[in-house]
Amino acid sequence: MARERRVRLDQPKDRRPLIRRPEFDPELFGSFAETFARFMGTAKFIAYMTVFVIAWVTLNVVGIYGLAWDVYPFILLNLFFSTQASYAAPLILLAQNRQEARDRVTQEQDRAANARAHADMEFLAREVASLRLGMGEVATRDFLRSELRGLLCDLEDSLDAKETDSELSGRGDPAPQ
Repeated sequence: MARERRVRLDQPKDRRPLIRRPEFDPELFGSFAETFARFMGTAKFIAYMTVFVIAWVTLNVVGIYGLAWDVYPFILLNLFFSTQASYAAPLILLAQNRQEARDRVTQEQDRAANARAHADMEFLAREVASLRLGMGEVATRDFLRSELRGLLCDLEDSLDAKETDSELSGRGDPAPQ
């Protein structure tokens, strides 16, 4: 006895499709695409493909044990290459897009770091300029030394003058005319 589905007007319809589409993890698939693209760009891949093609052509031309499944124009080999290219191209493009996104994020971070460094340099330049302005009002070591030397010379001159005055006044000699 087939069970009938009753239509209930008090509940919304179930809109899920009867056949569920498979779901893919975009990060996992992107990681696979990058690994695949990296492998296809190596000398190892080219060597493997060269050995495969030489073996394929040799087996089909020589026909060992009467096996020649793909005769001269090698249509099946061309089909394999076309299939490989049809899958490789989108995977390589996906890997390039992911690398471009990573590069874009890196560039934005670098740009932000450069902006912060520029702001820091401007702040330090303003600080140095304000210190230079402030230094115009501060006595420097060389200035103090020159002033102290001048005062020392003045003191020595006044001491010399006092000594000569005291020597003259101590003798009791009349002042020369």
